[in-house]
Amino acid sequence: MNRFLLGLLGLVLLLAGAFAVVVHYGLVPQVDRDASLVPGTALPPAWVLWVVAAAAVVIALLCLRWLTAQIPRRKVATWRWAEEAGTTRLSTATATAPFTEEVGAYPGVRKVEAALTGSHTAPNLALVVRAHGDADLRGIRRRIDDEGLPRLREALGTPDLQATVEFRMTPSKAEARVH
Repeated sequence: MNRFLLGLLGLVLLLAGAFAVVVHYGLVPQVDRDASLVPGTALPPAWVLWVVAAAAVVIALLCLRWLTAQIPRRKVATWRWAEEAGTTRLSTATATAPFTEEVGAYPGVRKVEAALTGSHTAPNLALVVRAHGDADLRGIRRRIDDEGLPRLREALGTPDLQATVEFRMTPSKAEARVH
């Protein structure tokens, strides 16, 4: 929707600009290019100009804020191991991908996001699990602790990997069909 509205706004502005250019060159006979847009020729009071300038600055700042929100902030970390045989580099997103797929397949889980933070010698796992409203959260947490995390610890060679799990509830499948 965001891109659609931006595209629509861009199209409207483009058409308005094209119309102004066409009128300027006198290619629209129904519109007199020398006619004024508003009646009268007096300047508005000074306070009106200040209000318009302040509103323009506020709108410009909001636009800049929106533009900065479009820039991705999450930097993907890379772990590096140096050994005699060479150097190994591993993206933390690559390391957590199989784990998130596994947890995402648990009953009641809708979506999983995982982020590994810290160094490879002292990592932390932040896990956000979006579960259906009727999901067994204790069962999901138990499976994460008993099945998923031990495999991830073994794969990364980090037995001290600590995990923080945050559950976010979404409507259950039955509730989603009713609405």
